[in-house]
Amino acid sequence: MLEALFLALPVAVAYGWVMGRNSLRKAQRKQSSILSKHYYKGLNFLLSDEPDKAVDTLMKMISVNNDTVETHIAMGNFFRHRGELDRAIRVHQNLISRDEISSRQEALALVELGTDYLMAGFLERAEGVFLQLLEQTQHFDLAQQKLFNIYQITKEWNKAIDLASASIQITPNDKHLYVLLSHFYCEQAKLLLEDENVDEARSFLKKAIVIDGSQVRAWLDLGRLALESGNYKEAFNYLSEIPKRDLDWLSEAVPLLEEWAAKSDGWDELDKLLEPYWQKCASSYIAKVNIIAKRGENNLAIDTLNTQLQKHPTMRGFKTLLSLYQEDFKESEQAQRSIEHLKSLLDKQIGQRPKYRCHSCGFSGRQLHWLCPSCKTWSSNKPIKGLDGE
Repeated sequence: MLEALFLALPVAVAYGWVMGRNSLRKAQRKQSSILSKHYYKGLNFLLSDEPDKAVDTLMKMISVNNDTVETHIAMGNFFRHRGELDRAIRVHQNLISRDEISSRQEALALVELGTDYLMAGFLERAEGVFLQLLEQTQHFDLAQQKLFNIYQITKEWNKAIDLASASIQITPNDKHLYVLLSHFYCEQAKLLLEDENVDEARSFLKKAIVIDGSQVRAWLDLGRLALESGNYKEAFNYLSEIPKRDLDWLSEAVPLLEEWAAKSDGWDELDKLLEPYWQKCASSYIAKVNIIAKRGENNLAIDTLNTQLQKHPTMRGFKTLLSLYQEDFKESEQAQRSIEHLKSLLDKQIGQRPKYRCHSCGFSGRQLHWLCPSCKTWSSNKPIKGLDGE
């Protein structure tokens, strides 16, 4: 009896293996049939222009686990690239609501969801997502950049200042962060000036200088504020720093310095300030020539300007030269009319040309933007040089 039992054991094992294999195949065929059904159903919805139903069907078809996360992300990105942001959000939200995926994959899904929100204009939701990602080293730089973009759009400069200050503590050698923080202080000062809070605005501008004194924006704004309030010595001290920081911006300081000289009778001091720089840009050599003319030396002014125009011809320089010649032809009515006509033509031409150009993307315009409207880069716009500019 015992021998018969041992003989039957292999048969039982073989039978169990065969039945188990058949059961597995049956389950696989059933699963394949379900997937096939969902696939064709989803495809039918897409072809029938019912994408919402298609999304639901496809999400059911692909179960969420560590092996299929990338498939779900790719599906969401596909909808986003097509401009179907609501569907992209649904797919990526479905991912982060699952417990089956790893923390690394959840972070990847959060990156995509934050991008969806940002593109859809849901800035508050996008901010919440990227604030979560700030806590993860591998996504810190991306989250930081996206948050700066959000705060620039919403003009929440206090939040931008807090983020930039915290980031500097983490990466103190990142010079770009100092540039950003300096501009954020200036933008906050601009908002305060709109509310006529001059003292607090001045405080933020001084902070901008402390954080990055190489940026001329705060020096210009402080000089302008001091000039408006009648603090002429302070105005001169701020404005005289600009050519030392960046000579390209002397053209922006010259009109303010001329206003300062007119109000304080400081033409000699202005002449002394311009001495090292006046031959290097149109605004400064025009200012130098005007100072010479104010002393009554009109012929010397004309000769000086002619020399500079041969080296650095500009339309603004030609217009100034015409004004100087106008002084020599006061007795001739016809000459006066001709010169005025030429000056008006130059004014039209100058008025049609851009004054500033972005050195990053090439964007140009007549209005100064410290943040380029095209490429969203800070400090990339500068005065144009050449015949139309400096």
